[in-house]
Amino acid sequence: MGITHLKRTWRDARISFCLVLLNIALKPNGISAQIRYSVQEESRAGTVIGNVGRDLGLDHGGLAGRNLRVVSGTKQELFIVNLRDGALLVNQRVDREELCGKSVPCITTHKAVVENPLEMHQILVEIIDVNDNAPKFPEENSTLEVLESAIVGSRFQIEGANDLDVGLNSLQSYKLNHNQYFRLETEEFGEEGKLPFLVLQKPLDREHTATHYLQLTATDGGKPPKYATINITIFVSDVNDNSPVCDKPKYIVTTKENAPIGTFLLTVKALDADEGANGEVEYSLRSKVRGITPEIFEINRKTGKITVKRPLNYEEKQMYEIKVLAADRGAVSLSTLCNVVVKVEDVNDNHPEIEITSLSSRLREDAPPGTVVALMGVTDLDSGVNGQVDCSVPGHLPFVLKPSPDGQSYSLVTKDYLDKESAQMYDIKITAKDLGSPSLSSSKVIHLDVLDVNDNSPLFTSSPYIFYVAENNIAGLSIFAVCATDADEGENAEVTYSLHYKGSKSQITSFMNINQANGQISALKSFDFEAVKTFQFQVVATDSGTPSLSSNVTVHVFILDQNDNAPVILYPVSSNGSAEGVEEIPRNVHAGHLVTKVRAYDADIGYNGWLLFSLQEVSDHSLFGLDRYTGQIRTLRSFTETDEAEHKLLILVKDNGNVSLSATATVMVKVVEPKEAFAASDVQSAAKDDEDSDVTFYLMITLGAVSLLFVISIIVLIAMQCSKSTDYTSKYLQEPNYDGTLCHSIQYRSGDKRYMLVGPRMSIGSTIVPGSHANTLVLPDRRRTSEEVRC
Repeated sequence: MGITHLKRTWRDARISFCLVLLNIALKPNGISAQIRYSVQEESRAGTVIGNVGRDLGLDHGGLAGRNLRVVSGTKQELFIVNLRDGALLVNQRVDREELCGKSVPCITTHKAVVENPLEMHQILVEIIDVNDNAPKFPEENSTLEVLESAIVGSRFQIEGANDLDVGLNSLQSYKLNHNQYFRLETEEFGEEGKLPFLVLQKPLDREHTATHYLQLTATDGGKPPKYATINITIFVSDVNDNSPVCDKPKYIVTTKENAPIGTFLLTVKALDADEGANGEVEYSLRSKVRGITPEIFEINRKTGKITVKRPLNYEEKQMYEIKVLAADRGAVSLSTLCNVVVKVEDVNDNHPEIEITSLSSRLREDAPPGTVVALMGVTDLDSGVNGQVDCSVPGHLPFVLKPSPDGQSYSLVTKDYLDKESAQMYDIKITAKDLGSPSLSSSKVIHLDVLDVNDNSPLFTSSPYIFYVAENNIAGLSIFAVCATDADEGENAEVTYSLHYKGSKSQITSFMNINQANGQISALKSFDFEAVKTFQFQVVATDSGTPSLSSNVTVHVFILDQNDNAPVILYPVSSNGSAEGVEEIPRNVHAGHLVTKVRAYDADIGYNGWLLFSLQEVSDHSLFGLDRYTGQIRTLRSFTETDEAEHKLLILVKDNGNVSLSATATVMVKVVEPKEAFAASDVQSAAKDDEDSDVTFYLMITLGAVSLLFVISIIVLIAMQCSKSTDYTSKYLQEPNYDGTLCHSIQYRSGDKRYMLVGPRMSIGSTIVPGSHANTLVLPDRRRTSEEVRC
C-alpha cells in the first residue's frame, strides 16, 4: 500500500492526465477501443500513467487470467501493464527528443491486448516536453573576419544555437554583451528558429582596434531557463575587402523520396567582387545540420552543385535545412553562409477516377437552387492520404458538389438560380484531386444547356429620354424615336411600343403617335414655341412572352424657337398706331445730348430676339448718332446757325435670326430756340412721363412673363439632370449689369451637341457663335459625344 500510495502521489505531481477517449465500435472479431494518455518525458520507471484495466472496463480480479499486455511494435518497451491493478507504468527512460525530434505533439502508438476473448485496443501516449536540454552552440568559440572598410549597417550571420526541446522550452532569445561597434539582430528561419546577426553600428578602424571580443548568450524559455554562450572573436582586416555574396537569400528545392543517389538538386552560387584568388569561391557543407548528419548531401567544392549522397526517407524527415559555407581564397579568407532548404515529397502514382452515373443535360433557368444535375462516383487506387480524394468545381460557376456520407460519391447540384442571358450553356469541369504530395488529379467535363424563360423586362437605352424639336415642324413626320431591348430570346424578346398618359390626354400629347414596331414617334401637328415650350409623356415597351413583361420611360420634349416673330416698336408710337414721333430740342445743346430712345420688343428669344438698331435715313449724318444696342439717339455735335430746324430720322430695328426680321420707326427732330424749348418741354414732359410709365409697365409685364416661362423650362431641365445620370449638362451664364435688349441665357446638351438659349439681360460682351436654330446657339462640344439612339 505504501508503494502504491507513493506512486500515485508521484503521478499527481508529475503526470498530466489529459484526455481519455473511449470510442467503442462493434466489429465482427470483438471490441476495439482507443485510449489516450499523456506523460512527461524523463519520468522515472514505475511512474503510473493511467489505469488501462479500468478504462477498458475489465475486472481487476480477472486481469491475470486475461493476460493484459501492451505491445509497442518497436524494440523499446517504453510502457508495461501491472496485472494486479491494470495500471499502465513507465518501463524505461522516455526521451521525447529521441522519439519525435522536433515534431509537436509527440504521440506514441501502442496496442493493448487481452485474451479470453481476444481483444485489441489502441493506446495513444502523448510525451510532454520538459526543459531537459540547454541551448548548445556548435562550437564554444567562433571567429569572424571583418574588413575595416565595412559600412555601418553591414550584417554578419553567426551560427545559431540548437535546443532539442520544443515550445516554450526551446530557444527563445539571444543577447550580446555590450560593445560600441556591434549590435544584435535576429531573424526567423523555419526549423532553425531564430538566427543571430551582428550588425555594424560604428565604423571600424584596424589601426585603433584590430580585434574585438564578443560574447553571445542563447536562452530558452524554460522555468528556470537554460543558457549557452559562444565567444566570438572578430578580426579587422584591410586585405580582401569583399566577402562572397549568395545570389539568393534562401535556396529551396524539392525532390522525391525515391531520388537515386547522385541526383542533382541545385547549384549554390556566391559572387565575390574581388579579383584573382580573392574572388575565387569554394563551397563546403557546415558540420551542423539540425536532426540529420551532413553526409546525406554533398557539394562540389568548386561549382557549388549539391547532390544526394544517401537515400532519402520521407517518413523520417520531410525537409532538410542545410548551410553552405562560401569562402574566397584570399590571404585572409572571407566567407558567408548560404541557406538551403531541401523538401522531400512522398510518391503518389495513381490518379483518381470519376464515373458519371446519372446526368441531366438540359435545365430551365428558373430551376430552384439544389436541383440535381448529375450523380458520380470517385475512386483512387492509392491508400492512406494519397488515396483520399476531394472533388470540386470552379468557384465562379453556380454549381456545388455535395458528397455522400462515405465520401465515395457526389451529387452535382445548383447553388443559385441560373441566368440564360448571362450564360446559355455551361461546361462544368469536375476535378478530382487526391491529398497526396504531390497531388494527382483528373477531371471530367459535363455539358449543360440552359433553357430560357421570360424573366427579363424590356430595357430602354436611356431613361429619361430628352429630345429637342424645332417649332413649325411638318405634321405627320417622325421627329424622334425610343428604343428598348430585351435580354431574353425568341418571343420573349419581341418588343412592342405604346404611349401611356397619366390621367387624361393633354392637348399636346394627344397629337403624338408611336410606331408599335420600331418606336418611331411622330407629331400630328406643328409646335409653336411661343405657345408651348416643353411637355412630357411616357412610352411603354412590352415583350411577347407569357406572361408578358413591360417597362416604361418618360420622354421630355423641349421646343426650340425659330425666328418667326418680327420686332415690335414700343416707342415712338403715334396716336394712330404708326411708329412715328416728334422730338423738340433746344438749339444750344452740346454734343452727346440724349434726343430720345427707340424701344422695341421681339417675342422670340435668344439671337432671334436680340435686337439691333441702325439709321436708315438721316438728313445730316454728322449731327445725330444711334447706339445700335440701346436705341438711344444722341447729338454728335452742337448745332450751328446754318443747320436746318427740322430733321427726319428713319430707324431700322432688326433681330439676329438666320433670316432676319425687322421693323422701322420715324423720329422727327425739331430744333427750337431755348425759350421755346423750355415752354414746349414743360408741356410735353407731363404727357411724356405718363406715356413712358405706361410703356415701361407693359414692357416689364411682357419681359417678366417670357422670363418666367423660360425659367420654368430651365428648372425642369436641371431637376432631370440631378435625378438621372444623362448625357446633358446645364450651365447658367453670367449676367453683368448691362442695360441692353437681351434677357439671360442658358446652355444645355442634347446628344452630341450643346445649345445656348439667349433671353433678356444677356451681356453684350458674351461670346456667341450663331448656329442653325435661330435663338438656339450650337456651341463647340468639349465633351465626349454620345451615340444616337439605336435599337
